[in-house]
Amino acid sequence: MSRSGVEAKPTWQSLPVEVRAQVAQALGSDVMRAARVWGGYSPSPTFRLKLGNGQRAFFKASDPGASDFLRQVIEMEERVYTELGALISPWAPGLLGVVHAAGWRALLLEDVGPKSAPPWTPALTRQVMRGFADYHAATLGATLPDWVPRFTETDAKVTWESIIEASDGMERVAALVGPQANEALRWFRQAEPLFSRLLRSAPTIPGPNALMHGDTRSDNLRLRNGQLRLFDWPMAMVGPIEVDLVAFVQTISVEGGPEPESCLEWYGAPLREEVLDMALVWCVAFFAARAWQPPIEGLPRLRPFQRQQLAVLLDWSARRFHLPAPTWTAALWELNE
Repeated sequence: MSRSGVEAKPTWQSLPVEVRAQVAQALGSDVMRAARVWGGYSPSPTFRLKLGNGQRAFFKASDPGASDFLRQVIEMEERVYTELGALISPWAPGLLGVVHAAGWRALLLEDVGPKSAPPWTPALTRQVMRGFADYHAATLGATLPDWVPRFTETDAKVTWESIIEASDGMERVAALVGPQANEALRWFRQAEPLFSRLLRSAPTIPGPNALMHGDTRSDNLRLRNGQLRLFDWPMAMVGPIEVDLVAFVQTISVEGGPEPESCLEWYGAPLREEVLDMALVWCVAFFAARAWQPPIEGLPRLRPFQRQQLAVLLDWSARRFHLPAPTWTAALWELNE
C-alpha cells in the first residue's frame, strides 16, 4: 500500500531475488532493513538501506514496468554519477555501485539522511543558498563533455509565441483561475512584448556557463553539517547559473519559505541582471506550458505543484518588471485536480 498523498512504491521483498542479491554483492553486506522513501513526484522504487555491517546506502531504480521516461532518467543519472563524479563531489552523494538485473537498473548511493526542508526557515535558507552559490562557482567555466545537454541548444529555444499558440492564445492558462480569466488574459497580453523579447534572447546568452543541476528543490537536497548535498541529477545541463537559480528559489517560496528576492540576496554571488530577467520569463513559460495540461499517469501531484510554481513566478514577475499585481494567481493555489 502507498502512503496517503504520494505515489505507490513497491516493498523491498517484492523486488526480484536477483536484484536484491546483486545489491548485497555490490555493497559487500546483506541488507538488514529497507525503508521506502516517500516524496518526490515519481513512483520509482527508492529505499534507505541499513546493512549488516552497520553502513547505510540509498537505492533508486527503474523496473521493467517503468515508463520510457523513467528508464531514461535512471540511465542519464547513472552517466552523470559515473562520468562527472569528480566534478560534482562533494555536493553529490558518492556512487557506491550499480545493479543491472532482471530488467532493473539501480543506483546505489551514499545515504545523505532524511529531508532538511521544509520548513524553510531564514537560517536554513541562507545556508542552502550559500552552498548553491559555492556549487555553481566550482563548475563555472568548466570544460564539460559534449554529451551533457546545452541550455542554449535545447530548452532555450522555447518562444513566448509558441506558448501562446499551444494554449489557444493563453486562454487555457487563464481558464485555470475561473471567474478572473479575463483579468488574467489582459495581464498576459500586457506582459507579452516584454516576455517575447526576453525569451528571444535565451539562445544567445553568452558564457561563462556552469553545470546546472536542473531540478533543485527540497526533496532533492540535504544540508548536513553546513554542507549542501544535491541528488537526482538526470536533468543536469550546461547553462547559465541564473536559470538554475531562478528555477530553484521559486520552489522555496511555494513551500512557504522566503520570497525569491531574499533568496537571491542570500545567494551572494554576482548575477547578470539581464540573464536573470530571461531566466525568470523562461521559467514562467515552462510552467505556463504545463499548468493547464491534464495529469500525467502515475504522477497525480505534479500538476498542482506546477500551478503553484506558476503562481509564485507570475507574482515575482509582476514585482520585478513593474507589471500590475496579478491578484488572480491565488486561484492557482486552490486547484487540486
